[in-house]
Amino acid sequence: MTTTAIGRGAAAALENHAESDPISRPSAGHKRVWRGRLLRVSTIVVALLVWQLLAGANVVAWLHFDTIPAPTEVASSWWQRLHTAQYYQDLGQSLLRIGVGFGLATAIGIPVGIALGRSTVAADTLGTLTELARPIPAIALVPIAILVFPSDEAGIIFITFVAAFFPIVVSTRHAVRALPTIWEDSVRTMGGTRRDVVLRVILPGITPGVFSGLSVGIGVAWICLISAEMISGHLGVGYRTWQSYTVVDYPGVVVGMFTIAALGVLTSGAIELIGRRVTRWLPRGEETR
Repeated sequence: MTTTAIGRGAAAALENHAESDPISRPSAGHKRVWRGRLLRVSTIVVALLVWQLLAGANVVAWLHFDTIPAPTEVASSWWQRLHTAQYYQDLGQSLLRIGVGFGLATAIGIPVGIALGRSTVAADTLGTLTELARPIPAIALVPIAILVFPSDEAGIIFITFVAAFFPIVVSTRHAVRALPTIWEDSVRTMGGTRRDVVLRVILPGITPGVFSGLSVGIGVAWICLISAEMISGHLGVGYRTWQSYTVVDYPGVVVGMFTIAALGVLTSGAIELIGRRVTRWLPRGEETR
């Protein structure tokens, strides 16, 4: 057999292996992604159809679907609200509150979590207070916030801050404690300073855990923000949803619920997207890219 024949045979074998290997075919991962997206959309459509059928037929089978507005009524009410300035004013007010409260929780919670994970003194002092306050639901602090803060607006932002603060602190602390000590020892052995340890070991190493806490924190913050707006707010999605309930506008109530869900999905999705961009060095499956 000549050298040319051997080369052709090897090339053919490599080509056949590439065609038979699903990992080497980039289209396989894209197909899985699109199948997953199609399944999600189909699930939502089926759920809406079932809801429409039950509400339209006024079904009463333990659950009273005869009192629930159908999706068509909700869509009509939502469309009307989209053409009012009040709807966007409520959206802006809620987003402003969540932005300030969550931003403060992030700016304070991450350094506190790092301190609790690395300092015994901080863990024994600040950590003790954190563990005592953490089990208290943030929404239970509404009466205290009303008494302490000079305005309802400041109190609502405080409730939002507290709701996001503890998930961020706890996840950051756990991420710091989970770091292998050999990483820090290696940097110090090569003459690295404490600043080098923080910038080259701690911050990159805890980033995945921190973003997990941010994702949880934004969800909890939305829950407590909406509850606080219902109790003591004057504007916002939560306040408007409660107002719709008091005037027996049930389609408006569902519009408020769906608006809250959309805001939560968008904000948590934005955090997860930023997290994936920041932690691009992590190994991931093709479907999550």
